[in-house]
Amino acid sequence: MFRLTQFLHGIRDNTPISPRRSPKGPVVIWNLTRRCNLLCKHCYTVSSDRAYAGELNTAQAKAVMADLRAADVPVLILSGGEPLARPDIFELSEFARDLGFYVALSTNGTQIDESNVDRIAAMGYDYVGISLDGKQDLHDKFRGEQGAFAASLHAIRLCVARGLKVGIRYTLTQLNKQDFPDLLQLMRDEGIHKFYLSHLNYGGRGNVNRGSDAYFETTRQALDLMFDSAWRDVRDGADREYVTGNNDADGVYLLHWVAKHLPQALEATQARLRAWGGNASGVNVANIDNLGNVHPDTFWWEENLGNVLERPFGGIWRNPEHALLLGLQQRPRPVKDRCAACRHLDICNGNSRVRAKQITGDVWAADPGCYLTDAEIGVDMLGRESVRPFSPRDHAGDARYLQTFAAK
Repeated sequence: MFRLTQFLHGIRDNTPISPRRSPKGPVVIWNLTRRCNLLCKHCYTVSSDRAYAGELNTAQAKAVMADLRAADVPVLILSGGEPLARPDIFELSEFARDLGFYVALSTNGTQIDESNVDRIAAMGYDYVGISLDGKQDLHDKFRGEQGAFAASLHAIRLCVARGLKVGIRYTLTQLNKQDFPDLLQLMRDEGIHKFYLSHLNYGGRGNVNRGSDAYFETTRQALDLMFDSAWRDVRDGADREYVTGNNDADGVYLLHWVAKHLPQALEATQARLRAWGGNASGVNVANIDNLGNVHPDTFWWEENLGNVLERPFGGIWRNPEHALLLGLQQRPRPVKDRCAACRHLDICNGNSRVRAKQITGDVWAADPGCYLTDAEIGVDMLGRESVRPFSPRDHAGDARYLQTFAAK
């Protein structure tokens, strides 16, 4: 995850640059169930409204939570499918909270109403993320259910009214790009604390629908708007947070944004981005699916590292003989082609290996979702590394980059 607001606070306050963190255990996103009342176009779990055989029962899930805590996992994100479809979701949430996890609930929001919102508030979730794909008509079309937008917005309002930290989760595609500015405004209007822009990663139905992935210029325009909105909030002291996910090129794009708008902060921003270190799949991020299988991240269900019902999580995650894990944990990663030649590899860490594998068949190939130009990453047309270091002038010869800002 790229915490944009955190970097902008560092620029505003000129805070000391911290060294790269190496947490003892990864953040774990746990798909407690695949059951879901919606049929979202970009669902990475290919969920539907039916029972799935083999899902962990309450006792098994609690035992795994205790094991995760013993493996120094600090954060547990309870996801699905729709996690509120599990009858024991509050029992599991309370158990996780009592173990000392930072506990987040990732939901489509349609199952939150007056009948359960007080119990949700009593759980003390550190964060509740609710998905919105656009305004009403488009969201309902994406989610496969008329009235889904109204139900999710009602859930947001109920949670905000009870003081919960709530965020909008939005996946940018070519089909919903036009509603992005309206969702940013909705965040302001409704007093929502956080906005998470997710790039499409090619897993589940997200892979089937990758033809609707945002074109590179669309991505850049959306990020320009997000960066400008976040910087305005930071300058004004507004308590809103902006983050992105699933495309670590966002960190490098911020570097170019800073070169254009805040050149005096360029050197410090570059150092902060290097300390962040980019993609953390298989390192500081892990996924457990509904059957207990462990994956390098939530979009990589084709890669099974082991099962928590058969082996402790720590043993699975720290397996010294697993070639993929060793490659993911290596710095620099053994990426190829354009990624290998990129002068910002130490910032993005090779970006999404899932996209590379889905498109090319090679997990270490260049990420096809990188929207940066050759000039911006310092390679020539043949993919060879440029010897010239990065400077604020690098974007000056890039017509697409200049055109993006000239349109403002």
